[in-house]
Amino acid sequence: MTALDARPRTGTTLRFPEAFRWGTATAAYQIEGAAGEDGRSPSIWDTFSRTPGNVHNGDTGDTAADHYHRVDEDIALMRSLGVTDYRFSLAWPRVQPAGRGPAARKGLDFYRRLTDRLREAGIRPVATLYHWDLPQTLEDAGGWPERETAYRFADYAALAAEALGDRVATWTTLNEPWCSAFLGYGSGVHAPGRRSDADALRAAHHLNLAHGLGVQALRAALPAGAEVSLTLNLHAVRPRTDTPQDRDAVRRIDAVGNRIFLDPVFRGRLPEDLVRDTADVTDWSFVKDGDCAAAAEPIDSLGVNYYSPAAVAARTPADGDGAGPSPWAGAERRVRFVPVAGPRTAMDWPVDAGGLYELLLRLRDELPHVPLLITENGAAYEDYADPSGEVKDPERVAYLHAHLGAVHRAIAAGADVRGYFLWSLLDNFEWAYGYSKRFGIVHVDFPTQRRTPKSSARWYADVIARGGLTA
Repeated sequence: MTALDARPRTGTTLRFPEAFRWGTATAAYQIEGAAGEDGRSPSIWDTFSRTPGNVHNGDTGDTAADHYHRVDEDIALMRSLGVTDYRFSLAWPRVQPAGRGPAARKGLDFYRRLTDRLREAGIRPVATLYHWDLPQTLEDAGGWPERETAYRFADYAALAAEALGDRVATWTTLNEPWCSAFLGYGSGVHAPGRRSDADALRAAHHLNLAHGLGVQALRAALPAGAEVSLTLNLHAVRPRTDTPQDRDAVRRIDAVGNRIFLDPVFRGRLPEDLVRDTADVTDWSFVKDGDCAAAAEPIDSLGVNYYSPAAVAARTPADGDGAGPSPWAGAERRVRFVPVAGPRTAMDWPVDAGGLYELLLRLRDELPHVPLLITENGAAYEDYADPSGEVKDPERVAYLHAHLGAVHRAIAAGADVRGYFLWSLLDNFEWAYGYSKRFGIVHVDFPTQRRTPKSSARWYADVIARGGLTA
């Protein structure tokens, strides 16, 4: 990768390195649809979304953006943007419907067709093995709190790599394991909807183990030179005040939100303070000798997903005891989240690109030899087609401009950031929010499946063509 070139092109003030990877991203359950076609089995998200009360408006991913039948159209959209890379996920229950045993030929054929079309369009396929759609059969056997699931994941990784290794040069094991563990098994707002601090911590550990075993399986099956990665949604957490109590609140959230993955994967150990903080939840006896060493298999890059920062304070008696389902195992009774000032997205998330800059500098300092990719960054707004058929989203453009500016600043400060994947290419099934929230730079009219590029899509295409941001 070349060093950052500060010399502007015409009309450009913030130029990115020549080798910078410009991408967009999606996830299988959010866009594919075809939930019961060609041998695909139910995932935990099929079960969760079909259970009344779990998802806004009773929405499911049964059809989603119908990408399964519209691959050529969607790749043409990507090509018109000029993206160099496309990050997508494989649906585990489409590739290996039983969660064990042989792969499904038709499922693999879909991904062969997708990756072949991408390569023909000059777009680099970036495959994520797991973006939250665990086969329901494995959840019935205990899911991620059970150690066996990690071994099943490694087998699935080997199947995928053997089938697609000649087409895909970049592989990501897991997307946001924090969400899988703590939203799925802690607060229960994501599939499979279980609510147990102890199960969430067990799930987090077995996801780390699955990552390491998956890396081993990928290395054994892939050709030399293939890139293997992991994507984390690291939390940019700030104290409400500079008091020791509020700084300790940050430490607690950092332990269960960030270091629970960073330390095993990059240091081969669990955070000692996390183990202390959660002693009243679990004794960690499910951690076996060699687990953290397995999790620390070397990887070629780290994916960073970022949307917004958070602020915390020490909980006081006046705040209540923090009891109830929470994604912050061991911290909920001692920490409370406080509002972050400034504009907000349709998700009610604060807009603050400074949090991304802070995260990238932290990673620059703590993991100086690990290349970084921004694998998700974007925002939901109340988008609609105007009477002329246009979809104008100036708020999203402003959000993306600010965050790409933060990435540029971080690169200039020495962070080894090698690419940016905008979330998302298409409006899609937004998990528990169903179809009520739109992150795409391409508007999808779900009843007709008509695609309409938004003004943010034209803006992003211009950024890619220029190789940087205009003033």
